[in-house]
Amino acid sequence: MEWAVHGLSRPWSPWIVHIFSRLVFLTLGLRHRAEGPRLVGPGVIVTNHASWLDILVLNAVTPVTFVSKAEVARWPGIGFLARIAGTIFITRDARHAGQHRDLLECYLRAGHRLAFFPEGTSTDGIRVLPFKSTLFAALFMPDLPALSVQPATILYRAPEGEDGRFYGWWGDMDFGVHALKLLAQRLQGEVRVILHPPVKVADFADRKALAAASGGAVRQGMETALEDR
Repeated sequence: MEWAVHGLSRPWSPWIVHIFSRLVFLTLGLRHRAEGPRLVGPGVIVTNHASWLDILVLNAVTPVTFVSKAEVARWPGIGFLARIAGTIFITRDARHAGQHRDLLECYLRAGHRLAFFPEGTSTDGIRVLPFKSTLFAALFMPDLPALSVQPATILYRAPEGEDGRFYGWWGDMDFGVHALKLLAQRLQGEVRVILHPPVKVADFADRKALAAASGGAVRQGMETALEDR
């Protein structure tokens, strides 16, 4: 119905996912807080990737449309979560790079606020890998409206007495086992989202410079927060 009436703009579903995500954290008892300026206008939020929860974490802060690798759609459990969140799935085949840029451009022109994980994979949640620049290329397409990129650091605090990587989901960890462990945890920890000041795409020479600056801000946020604990 929404697609038939509004097409690509999809004015309702991002807000539905936003409300659903906030309810998930209330139900789990996992404390969720965000700090820093909210992105205003069209643009992209880029974050570190620590857990299958990250999509819900960021959607609980602000309505966004995620961009993810195509294989995630087929993953048990997490693929379902990604699909209901309206995720844009793309392949990592270089032959399709032009099509991907065109697709992301269409979403940006339709007013969507996109989000993606430039690390390209998830980690243990206590480090930030170098940001890959591939998806940033779409932001430099000619004739796009003025865009901003907001780096954000997602930082989990484990429940008392648990390993600091409790919420991290990486490598060959089984989604079902990890999800059941999390759901069975009576006293939950906390997830904190640090929103860094947005930067203007026009201020950077190319995608690599923008990716490096964004990754540096996310990494600094992670290091500072861990030092303050």
